[in-house]
Amino acid sequence: MLAVTSVYGCRYCSWVHAREALKSGINQTEIVRLLKGSIDSCPEEEAVAVLYAQHWADSDTKPDHEAISRLVETYGLEKAETIDLALRMIRVGNLTGNTWDAFLARVSFGVLGNAKQNNT
Repeated sequence: MLAVTSVYGCRYCSWVHAREALKSGINQTEIVRLLKGSIDSCPEEEAVAVLYAQHWADSDTKPDHEAISRLVETYGLEKAETIDLALRMIRVGNLTGNTWDAFLARVSFGVLGNAKQNNT
């Protein structure tokens, strides 16, 4: 979730996913690194999925064939399909949050929403 959010930059999703990551035991330093796009502290068994998630988001949901093959090879077809479904759901949430921020900025003449975030 944090890997995809790092690409889309939704502040609402960043907050929610960071809170959930903290609850699951991920420390604050690791969360900050993931939100910056770094996987240095990612557990080895999750690294392929996190890299795939970043690539998936960066490629506008069109990952390279090699990336898909590596995901399936690493986790199996069923888990790879589950990861893909989760990525689609996360994308919808991130894009919804960003759209809401843009709406708030427009109706408030830049006082609220993403304009406020960029000015602080």
